[in-house]
Amino acid sequence: MIPLLAYRDNSCDPRKCTVKKLERAGFLRIVKTISQIPRNTLLLDPTAEKALSPEDKNVKSITALDCSWEVLDTGAVSSWRIRRALPFLMAANPVNFGKPCKLTSIEAIAAALYILGEQERASQILGCVSWGVRFLEVNKEPLELYATAKDSTEVVKFQSLFL
Repeated sequence: MIPLLAYRDNSCDPRKCTVKKLERAGFLRIVKTISQIPRNTLLLDPTAEKALSPEDKNVKSITALDCSWEVLDTGAVSSWRIRRALPFLMAANPVNFGKPCKLTSIEAIAAALYILGEQERASQILGCVSWGVRFLEVNKEPLELYATAKDSTEVVKFQSLFL
């Protein structure tokens, strides 16, 4: 089982924060500063040049950045060795339902786990929010296809089927 981490900058409502819900449920650990993120973690980064794929399944941990990308110092994360972007998926959260690539942290972490072969764990994590099952319903076909890809190049090729 891949350990899960999140950096949270406290910019969202703590009552609605999906990372806080995951922490309370015991699914992940929140780190307080970017410098506390292990250098050998797989960092979910929408600006990464490489897509997440099943070839990444042997990572030491997965870290989500639960913060505003508009204010994040991308230079602070660009030095991470393993940065991956998620392929095209639709949001199922109440704020951005149906919007492409506007995922909450819980959706991003669940998608990463699903693609890396931990589908049951992805479902468990999504159970922390009332709308979580909708994420898997809305993205069933692309997630299943991405999970069968051999590498990042193939994920990007599969992604083009949904754009």
